[in-house]
Amino acid sequence: MKKFKIFVDGQEGTTGLEINERLKKRDDIEVLIISADKRKDLDERAKFINQADIVFLCLPDDAARESVTLLNNNNTRVIDASTAHRTADDWAYGMPELSAEYRKNIETASKVANPGCYPTGFNMLMYPLVKFGIIKPDYQAACHAVTGYSGGGKGLIERFESEENKDKLRSPCFYALGLQHKHLPEMQKHSGLNKPPIFTPIVGNYYRGMTVAIPLAGIAANLSVFDIHSLYMDWYQGSSFVRVIPVGVENVFEWGFMNAESCNHTNNIEILVFGHDEQILVAARLDNLGKGASGAAVQNMNIMLGLDETYGLI
Repeated sequence: MKKFKIFVDGQEGTTGLEINERLKKRDDIEVLIISADKRKDLDERAKFINQADIVFLCLPDDAARESVTLLNNNNTRVIDASTAHRTADDWAYGMPELSAEYRKNIETASKVANPGCYPTGFNMLMYPLVKFGIIKPDYQAACHAVTGYSGGGKGLIERFESEENKDKLRSPCFYALGLQHKHLPEMQKHSGLNKPPIFTPIVGNYYRGMTVAIPLAGIAANLSVFDIHSLYMDWYQGSSFVRVIPVGVENVFEWGFMNAESCNHTNNIEILVFGHDEQILVAARLDNLGKGASGAAVQNMNIMLGLDETYGLI
């Protein structure tokens, strides 16, 4: 059996560690491991990058851009988990569920930008609504989301888990209050909207799991919760990792609350629709380290290599 050579550039970061955990269980993959003392050596990194069939970039934005410049062959393909290339026209956007065109672009691309965790929930909720004409491109969307602190990487993990901060960070914390979160360009471009949403992210004092919610206002008055639910059912029919939860199913709640952790340690995303005759709320639940990062990256790798997209993920 042919083994694909995979290199994770940034193997010690949160996403890199999770990708390696997923890949080490597979017998069709040879993971190329750079020694710890060579991880910042450009020549050594270039050698590993150009040996690989697929390179995952699990790095800060500037370092990811630097890694791309180290490519010197036409065979190595790249999946970038940073925000550096998510709105670049010459990079495919790694969300195959959005449309057949997005999927085809991933299949044929040499460079794929892995989506962010918040934009995964937002775009999978908003894109079908725009495409069906339920939401007009000039709509001013609002989005509220909560994530576990692992979404901020090692620095935020250390901050939340330090003894000195255990009381300071006990409650959920709003952040990015200047309304200029770095995911906004990605959320706008790949949702089909003409302007960014008003986005209020919250980090909670738990490790992983995410909920993204969008209140719908000013849409067609005759559309019901069940109409919106049917739209999502039609759009995501056949998608391997999308679960559109039936309206009114009580087992999505615990003690009357919607928990953010139901998809943890999976590559699944749940789509939920709530409300009544006058107001509708759509929501998505996912693992910010799964479908929001490492799981999506491995799914994109499978598609790029012509494998079953679910391989190693279910």
